Amino acid sequence: MSNQETGTETRRLTINRDRLRAEMEDLGEIGRTEGVPGINRPGFSDADMAARAFMADRMKALGLLVSMDAVGNLSGLWKTGEGPAVMVGSHLDTVPMGGFYDGALGVAAAMECVRALMDAGVTPPCPIEVIATAEEEGRFGGMLGSQALAGAVDPAWLETAVDEDGTRLVDAMTAHGLVPGAYETARRNPDSVKAFLELHIEQGPVLEAEGIPIGIVEGISGVFKWSVRLTGVANHAGTTPMDLRKDAFVGLVDFARQIPAIIAGAGTDQSRVTIGAVELKPNHPHTIPGEAVFTLIGRDISPDVMRALADASRRTLEAVAARFGLGLAIDEQSWLDPKPCDREVIAAFARQAERLGLAYKVMPSGAGHDTQFMADLTRAGLIFVPSIGGISHAPEEETAWSDIEAGVNLLLNTITDLAAR
Repeated sequence: MSNQETGTETRRLTINRDRLRAEMEDLGEIGRTEGVPGINRPGFSDADMAARAFMADRMKALGLLVSMDAVGNLSGLWKTGEGPAVMVGSHLDTVPMGGFYDGALGVAAAMECVRALMDAGVTPPCPIEVIATAEEEGRFGGMLGSQALAGAVDPAWLETAVDEDGTRLVDAMTAHGLVPGAYETARRNPDSVKAFLELHIEQGPVLEAEGIPIGIVEGISGVFKWSVRLTGVANHAGTTPMDLRKDAFVGLVDFARQIPAIIAGAGTDQSRVTIGAVELKPNHPHTIPGEAVFTLIGRDISPDVMRALADASRRTLEAVAARFGLGLAIDEQSWLDPKPCDREVIAAFARQAERLGLAYKVMPSGAGHDTQFMADLTRAGLIFVPSIGGISHAPEEETAWSDIEAGVNLLLNTITDLAAR
């Protein structure tokens, strides 16, 4: 069916904002607990699975073909035509005490787009698939749902992964009737998916600060994670002269002070280097710290820049350890390469934003999203709507509904654009 026959070339399709908001409100009740802030739907928790059951019922009510794969990815297929499907969605799980919009908005937006097309009598020439991926927030350290869809699951990790409380991933899955050992059955044939589109809140302050309603993501930053251990000598804080100390915390502080110089010398304006967690030992008021263990996380949109940041960080740590007489151990725990979004999908988002009169900014994503693994499966693209105050992963997470409406209308019109090409 041509663009002209579907009317997508001339018509500006619109969503029903009130209907979308009502569905979000219903979904947002799942995972709320009296006396506990925010929404709590950790991956493979009872609340997470309840959210999947809720959305499955909504999909069935629309007449979609509903299924859940071995790792918990929920699919609703609108089989409007033949050939590969345009897949649209995000995730339903949250971090502990998380926000209202993160992930869930992308799934509800995909559902609303299908409803809006049905209401308008527009029949896309290829199937449209709504997807709610499993375990995106990394309770167990990965993005299992999208990794499984893209065929990127490490079986050794799957068998050994645990959460912060020591619960095994495989146990959490089997408790809800899922089949960890069958994860390979969730892998999609690339020929079955025409494109993957995701709408997400920005989770940062850039769009709001610049007064722009739409972010079109050019790529998702890569991430490296290290655990760094500086070892000195624990000793009495009152009897040990300052010039005879081997203070591990002083070494940590000296390294932290040099992070801006590391970025200036090896990075770009998109680089991020963060010390996020610190543990001092013995951690006593009257004892010189004999050990400082901390995480070091680096991000950039370029793999070459990431490597330069890692090399500069290592050189700086080695110099700090030598200066203060400290031992140094670096555990390189993970490395995730940056992932560009598809140029044709970026162009489609931009084309439709201009048709709709929406200002937009082409920008990177510093946070990880399902799109980064889906890009290994198919043409993938991601759009952002502003986060008020840049706040996310917290009960205070908020996005203006006028911006949500703009973003979902862009998603809707891009679905029809890509479906017809």
